[in-house]
Amino acid sequence: MSQLRQIHAQIILHRLTLQNLTLGKLIAFCAVADAGDIRYAQLVFDQVIEPNKFMYNSLIRGYSNTDTPLKSLLLYRKMISSGLSPNEFTLPFVLKVCAGTAAFRDAVVVHGQAIKFGIGCQVCVQNGLINVYISFGLIRFARHVFDEISQRTLVSWNTMIGGYSKLSFCKEAFWLFREMRESELRPDKFTLVNLLSVCSQSCDLALGRFVHLYMVITGVEIDQIVRNSLLDMYAKCGNLRSSQTVFNLMSDKNVVSWTSLVCGYAKNGHIESAKAVFDKMPVKNVVSWNAMITCYVQEGQFNEALALFNKMQSSKVVPDKATLVSILSACGQIGDLVMGEEIYKYICNSNMELGLTLLNSLVDMYAKCGALEMALHLFLKSPEKNVVSWNVIIGALALHGCGLKAIEMFEDMQSREVFPDKFTFTGLLSACCHSGLVDTGRYYFDIMNSYYGISPELEHYACMVDLLGRLGLLDEAVRLIGGMPIKPDVVIWGALLGACRIHGNLEISKLILKQLLELEPHSSGPYVLLCNIFCEAKRWEDAKKIRKLMKNGGVTKSRAISFIEINNHVFEFMAYDQRHQLSSSIYTMLDQLTDHLRSCSFFDIDEMQVLV
Repeated sequence: MSQLRQIHAQIILHRLTLQNLTLGKLIAFCAVADAGDIRYAQLVFDQVIEPNKFMYNSLIRGYSNTDTPLKSLLLYRKMISSGLSPNEFTLPFVLKVCAGTAAFRDAVVVHGQAIKFGIGCQVCVQNGLINVYISFGLIRFARHVFDEISQRTLVSWNTMIGGYSKLSFCKEAFWLFREMRESELRPDKFTLVNLLSVCSQSCDLALGRFVHLYMVITGVEIDQIVRNSLLDMYAKCGNLRSSQTVFNLMSDKNVVSWTSLVCGYAKNGHIESAKAVFDKMPVKNVVSWNAMITCYVQEGQFNEALALFNKMQSSKVVPDKATLVSILSACGQIGDLVMGEEIYKYICNSNMELGLTLLNSLVDMYAKCGALEMALHLFLKSPEKNVVSWNVIIGALALHGCGLKAIEMFEDMQSREVFPDKFTFTGLLSACCHSGLVDTGRYYFDIMNSYYGISPELEHYACMVDLLGRLGLLDEAVRLIGGMPIKPDVVIWGALLGACRIHGNLEISKLILKQLLELEPHSSGPYVLLCNIFCEAKRWEDAKKIRKLMKNGGVTKSRAISFIEINNHVFEFMAYDQRHQLSSSIYTMLDQLTDHLRSCSFFDIDEMQVLV
């Protein structure tokens, strides 16, 4: 740019500032070249008395590739108002800006102007129109423009196939690919990447293998981008052996290659394999860390997720919103309010844009950690709320037994014309259940289908069975289960069995046990619950029979994990746990407490041994 400024100085000294050809070249270099300066181009442009079409086109193109693309639209409007007609070099970049900035109305106007000025049939303009309509999800409009192209280029085919891929139209993408082959136009790497992408999204392994076979048979050039797409396709389709083979055969692996393999193992629940690949990565970016952290969260290993997050911070990798959403979820699951608040402080101090997804995660974390007031504060101060926001706060109020407040929130949600979904009613029915609002629960269960057109699913029936059962309406709960259009699952029968325990109904309990044993014969939950029912009814022989039935069937009681926070640190423990460094001291204290209990006359030791 320093040399260009010297040339510009010579232009001024020799009084060539009225030479539009010379100034046009100067503006074009500053606006388009990698070594240029768009601000300098704008300064030169502003001094031209009558800018020509070439100058406008150069500046419009330059701004379309900057972080202020809307200036391209302003220049385009200025160009039209000055009496200059756009050409095929103007509109593609204007349409690119419309697609990138969600300027739908401007895009429609530009389409009309393209037809008016007689350049709507130029293939570069038509390609831009296809792209802009795809960006708005209007695939039929894009296909209509594509069908009107008389001489389709490879860009035309790739743009349309890419649109089908982006919008998850798998069959249409491959039908178009077949037409492309019949037109004797050879696909390139962008075509293959688009096809592999649509296979990944739809998890269609058969079509993915077809693309791979086509690549092998035709000998098409395969670069690192295509190999990474192939690896990603196999991983997302669950064929980990093939994805590992593709990875092993890659001579040049980059961070995308490694991350795709980590994501593949993580998505399919192979957490040890994912960790092994992750540890071998020579370079890790934020996506790599996110993949492993998300894997731990999905597998319920929340402490491991938090530990990995700490390592991520130590490695100087800056977390993004996806990282923080996963970590907030982990904090909520184990009740680690201290870490959750640290994340909130980090967000505030880093001036990160909060955004709806992150805000919803914060509300959910605070609610699950017991800080309902803070959850409500964040929700109420949010300037924008979507259906997820309302679902989170309704679920939070339900969790804390604030049934009436949850219903109040739902009424407020309706007044703001936010349409509820199935998760909204799950939260509502849960709120009614926890607060014993049986009539209100019946009302919402009825209107979710009759008024909102949302068919009740298993979780909604489970809430209703739990609600009716808690209040002793066992016969009504049994009738509700009998009238279900879908087969009851373990959760529904378990809810009814829990109600039987509360109200001491042994007869229904025995019938439920048969249903539960058919669904999950090796699950310890139903046995334990029924055993407790017999114990509470002082039917010790029946309780012993249940324990014997468990032993003969090889059913072992699942070990539950508990959490306790001491000095701002969360500890987890379970029965007979030896992992803590002070476990010997802890068990010594427990033995002393047990001896003390045995010395008391308040307990029948023989009966205690039967209890689960």
